[in-house]
Parts: sequence; C-alpha cells; structure tokens
Amino acid sequence: MRAIVLMFDTLNRRFLEPYGSTEGRTPNFTRLARQTARFTRCYAGSMPCMPARRELHTGRYNFLHRSWGPLEPFDDSVPELLRAEGVYTHLVTDHYHYWEDGGLTYHNRFDSYEFFRGQEGDGWKGHVADPAVPDTNNAKNPRTRRNWVNREYQRTEEFHSQTLTIDAGLEFLEQNRAEDDWLLQIECFDPHEPFFTYDKYLELFESGYRGRHFDWPAYKKVVESAAEAEHARNGYLALLAMCDFSLGRVLDFMDRHRMWDDTMLMVCTDHGFLLGEHGWWGKSVQPWYDENIHTPLFLWDPRHPAAGETRESLVQTIDLGPTMLEFFGLEPTPDMQGKPLASVLADDNMIHEAVLFGSAGGHVNVTDGRYVYMRNTVHPDNQPLFDYTLMPTHMHAPFSPAELRGAEFVEGFGFTKGVPVLKVPGWTFGNPYPFGTMLFDLETDPGQQSPLSDPALELRMAELLVKLMRDTEAPPEQYKRLGLPATGPVTAEHLLADAQRDLVHAAARPPARRADVAADAIVATVPIRKLLEIPAARAAILPLLPRLDTPTGRTMLAYLTVIDVAAMHPDLDPAAVHHLEAELNGVV
Repeated sequence: MRAIVLMFDTLNRRFLEPYGSTEGRTPNFTRLARQTARFTRCYAGSMPCMPARRELHTGRYNFLHRSWGPLEPFDDSVPELLRAEGVYTHLVTDHYHYWEDGGLTYHNRFDSYEFFRGQEGDGWKGHVADPAVPDTNNAKNPRTRRNWVNREYQRTEEFHSQTLTIDAGLEFLEQNRAEDDWLLQIECFDPHEPFFTYDKYLELFESGYRGRHFDWPAYKKVVESAAEAEHARNGYLALLAMCDFSLGRVLDFMDRHRMWDDTMLMVCTDHGFLLGEHGWWGKSVQPWYDENIHTPLFLWDPRHPAAGETRESLVQTIDLGPTMLEFFGLEPTPDMQGKPLASVLADDNMIHEAVLFGSAGGHVNVTDGRYVYMRNTVHPDNQPLFDYTLMPTHMHAPFSPAELRGAEFVEGFGFTKGVPVLKVPGWTFGNPYPFGTMLFDLETDPGQQSPLSDPALELRMAELLVKLMRDTEAPPEQYKRLGLPATGPVTAEHLLADAQRDLVHAAARPPARRADVAADAIVATVPIRKLLEIPAARAAILPLLPRLDTPTGRTMLAYLTVIDVAAMHPDLDPAAVHHLEAELNGVV
C-alpha cells in the first residue's frame, strides 16, 4: 500500500471550480474532482496552522486544552505509528512553521524530510541592509522585512519554494514508485499569504490596477479602497492558479505511472482565508466563518473507487490521520476522536452527528453540517483561560518566565496517559467577546449574513456542543468561560444568542477607513511603535487598543498604524479613531 497526502495551506474551497467557483482558474482541481471523491461537508477543527497539524497527527481536538505549540510527549503521531509498523514516511514541505519553536516536534516523526526555505517570514538569507521595498499597503514588521529579502532569491518560478517542494515530492515518487509500504506528505505553504507569485499567473486576473503594492493583508477589517481590496483578492487567485499548476504535476505523474491502481491520494488543507467576506481579511481575529472553516477535501482510495463522486457526510481534519492508519491496516488509538473515512467512501456512511471547531480562547463552535452555533464567552475579559502543556512554547518563542511564574503542575487528562501537565494562565491574540454568540442556517444563509433567533434550535446545538466538549475532556474552566454546565443538562437559561444580539450588531459596523481621514493623518501614516515612544501618545493609545499590550502586539502590531490596529477591534466605535487623531495632533 502507498499513500500520497498533498496539502495546501489556506485553501479556500469557495475559489475552487469543483466547488462552484467562477472566479478561480483551477482546471487541475476540476480534473482532480473527476478522479477522486469530493467531500462537501468537511470542516477544520483546531485552528490555525500548527493546531491543525497536531490534529493531523493525533486525530483529536487541540484547541480546548492548548494554543499553538509542538506535539506533546504523550501525543499519538500517525507518521510515527506508521513508521513503527514498517511503513516508510517522508515529508517534503516549505511550511517554515515546522522549524520554529512552536512546531519543532512534528517533522521528526517522519522517517525523513526535506525543507525548502523562503516562505513568508522565514529567517532564511542574512541581509543587514534593509531590502528595497515598494510603496505598499502590506504591514511593515520583522516578518515582512524578511519576506522582501526572501523574494530576491525566488525571482523566477523554478526557484520558488513551492516549485522546489513539488520537485522533491516527484523525486521521491520517481525513486520509490516500484516500492511498497510508504506514505509521502507533500505540503505546500501556498496559497497562504503573502500572495507572491509570477506574471503568468497574475496576468490571469489583470484588472488594470496601478495603485500601491498590496499582496499581504493584515488580519483585520477591510480599511482599503475597493480597488486595493480587489487587487489583493486577485493576488490570492493568482497564487491559487500556481498551486493548481503544481497539483497538475502530481496528477500527471500518477497518470503516467498508473498509480491510481494501488495508491491513495488525499488533497486537503488546514483552513481558508477571508478576502473581504464579512468585511474582514484573514483569520484568527474574527470568528471562524464558513469561508475559513468549511474546507475542501478530495480522496482516492483504490479499495473504494469513487471517481467523480461526491460525499455529503460530515467529516473533519481529525478523521484524516485515522484514515491513513486504516489504509495501512492499523487501528486508530483509543485517544483518537477521528474516524477512518473508508465507510464514507464506500456508502457515504454518517460517522459524526456533529463536530467542534475553534481556536484556543476563541468561540467554541459546533456544526451538524447544516446549522452552525458559534458560542461566545460570557465574560468581557474572556476568563478563565489556561494552557495545558509539557511543551510551553508559542509560535516564535518559549513561554516567558512571567507566564511560567503562574504555572502549576496538575493532574493530566485521559489522553495524557497518566502524565501530569503544566497549567499556565492563557491569553489570546484577540478577544471573542465583542463578536457575540451567533447561530446560522447554512442551507438558507450560506454567507452567514443573518444570525438566527431560534431558542429551540440554539438549545439543540448547545446540547451537541456540550456533549462534544465532555467527550473531549474539556477543562472545567472552559464551561465557566462559556457559561455552560460542566455536568447536568443544558437548559434555556444557558442560551446566549439573543442576549448578545447587540454585540453582534456592533461588531458588524464598518471600521474607520483610510479614506475617512486626511491623507497625512497621524492615525493612518505613523507606525504605532513611533507613537508609543511619546508618553502622552502612549497614554492615549493603549486604553483604546488593548491588543497592543500583548506579546504579539508588542512585537508585530506596533509596526502597523492606528487605523490598521483599530480595525482588529470589532467593538471599537469608528468615532473613537477620529477623536484619537485630534488627541495625537496635540502631542505629536
């Protein structure tokens, strides 16, 4: 048995032609859909990048217990389990988060791996002098500086890390196509932002735009002009077209060598990306709307051929690891919550009544495939919240001494296999509270524009949510944070959608936009890090933009302008930005 997993990061299903897109240029995804089963109700689970990959390895939810971080010592890893049973596992990728502190235990679970440098903020080439940067709407911070350096070494497509990743995957296939018992994971960072690609793809979406460079939106409400927003959206579509070409190279190899006869192919992603939908760019700051969490999935299993067919059953990222185990004749471990997809391929069997999704400290969400319930915290401070870990590491760095001073060793959970864990006070990049609790019917409202007021339906969805939380061994404080019962029945007194309706409406307000202020306005032109050097300006800014006073805020957001960071605060009245401009004019 042989298996290929081809994973693209940030693949939005709504821009793929086989999922109905008329904007994307994805002929090879259309070709893929003719040769595989296409899943229509696949959902991501723990968000974003590395939490999703922990689910790929472990087949269980991550986000109720821990934020972004490495695999834990007690985790079951699918590549490692396969490896122990004699299945050779190989990873080729340009996903640089694997080589940061917060991803450092994943790639070594494979027998071998290759890593290609240069994506996003990868600290690859050493340039002391600042790179040449065009006039841009992109954020300016250490990551973007590194990215401008990296682009200098990827001037043509043959040197792009996506191309090199696919090259390496095809090299493995050529070397080992006559062998048996192997798993190859080809993992491309694209079409993750920045939307850096080449003219032959950009020309497919030429709109005549001649404004400021813009291919890396910050995670915030859209404050750019309509033309600028369209330009960034077209950049994503162009990079997606490049990914489609890469997919075609893999399909060509499988066709040429008749690999469909005995090789599984899974094409998947971790999540999508908002490109102006709901008035937002990106992910993680806002709730996990359908565009980001409802993901594409294509699967070919030669034991259950279903070429050109669709599967409607509800499935999720946690099912992908168990599917690999079952394909190679192994059982999922007792701690895995996911189910193999073989029965879904065979007869569209229902394996989940409902599934959870979310990010650490954010909304906790549940869907049954039609309705989506996005449960908010009941407290404006989004507390209590803790990380449970033996690998206290954030994306870029270990937990700080200040964080760890509040830690304590506590009894673990069933899935920690009798091992105690550190319980560390947690924090989030954003606060979910201002968005409110929302309930949607995807059948009648696929764009999630009209939250429902339906107490009976909310009660049913809240019951599903609590059942799944209990099955996942959610920590006691999660129930307190969400205002739900850790034991006993869910009742009408626990419902929140109608009680938080005003929050939902306030969060939907348009932000203060660049066009609303003077061209030379301080809030639109001066980086916050410069303003924070002035005591009076600092005193005016921090109470208004508390997200700046977090570790990520201090290292990344301070390079943005007030307009940009204000757009990350859904509860901020746009009038407050205009008032701040007047205050800053008096002290700057």
